[in-house]
Amino acid sequence: MIRSVISGCGSYLPARIMKNADFEGMVETSDEWIVQRTGIRERRIAAEGETTADLGEAAARAALASAGLTPADLDMIILATSTPDHTFPATAVEIQARLGMHHGAAFDSQAVCSGFIFALTTADQFIRTGHARRILVIGAETFSRILDWTDRTTCVLFGDGAGAVVVEAATGRGDNSDRGILTAHLRSDGTHRDKLYVDGGPSSTGTVGHLRMQGKEVFRHAVGIITDVIEAAYAATGLTSDDIDWFVPHQANRRIIDASARKLGIPPEKVIVTVDRHGNTSAASIPLALCEAVGDGRIRRGDVVLLEAMGGGFTWGSVLLRW
Repeated sequence: MIRSVISGCGSYLPARIMKNADFEGMVETSDEWIVQRTGIRERRIAAEGETTADLGEAAARAALASAGLTPADLDMIILATSTPDHTFPATAVEIQARLGMHHGAAFDSQAVCSGFIFALTTADQFIRTGHARRILVIGAETFSRILDWTDRTTCVLFGDGAGAVVVEAATGRGDNSDRGILTAHLRSDGTHRDKLYVDGGPSSTGTVGHLRMQGKEVFRHAVGIITDVIEAAYAATGLTSDDIDWFVPHQANRRIIDASARKLGIPPEKVIVTVDRHGNTSAASIPLALCEAVGDGRIRRGDVVLLEAMGGGFTWGSVLLRW
């Protein structure tokens, strides 16, 4: 059986650190208020002129170096983002050109905070069907560009960054001992679109717009729908929370992360948390957290790793893999 194995991991964060105290002169808030409700203490903000393609390219080069590969070894690039450089062409094509890659295909995937899970699952399908052998999957965002900096309920939550992985085809036995993606599950429900959205777009307003969110409603739905796709992963593999070595959730809110892990019976020491330092980086959130845990030696070869995310739409999904 063909499995999709992650062979390289890389990330990039902008240099500028914006701490909670920096908001106190902008909106009615405080460090204590933000930490208590979200767990966020700081986030990174892209510099003037620094774009999603810039962040994505840097993460891509780091992932290729980690895998010991060059752009010539790739068959495809999939970029998960909700903040592209342009309406078109796809930002993935921009990154492809910067890498000097003139073959294969590159395209964007848009599922907001679930974007990396959707992109990784898409890559898995291309690899398992034999359409590609090596795919670069990137999550990159500059959410600071779509925030309303007068709205204290949203502007304190998000940050900028990028993470990337190289996914390669490998032969497995077809059971849970295989390295690579063991199962993936995607969901969406458009009836919830008004709970988390951007109030602009080329076809509607002709503007970029700003992010809008009904925070209490998002929180109310989050734990339940996250559990849904994780239970689907368990059902597909026969694994349970006891078999999970590391849980890498979308880094949106510390309370959601803690409540989800508690409901699933995953102990805190197995949960990778970066939201305190990165804020919510949307599609970049999971690869940033994943690459940090790989880089510092927590995630090791053979570990069972559970990824999950939920985003606007609503969209949500899970990937269960063996490192």
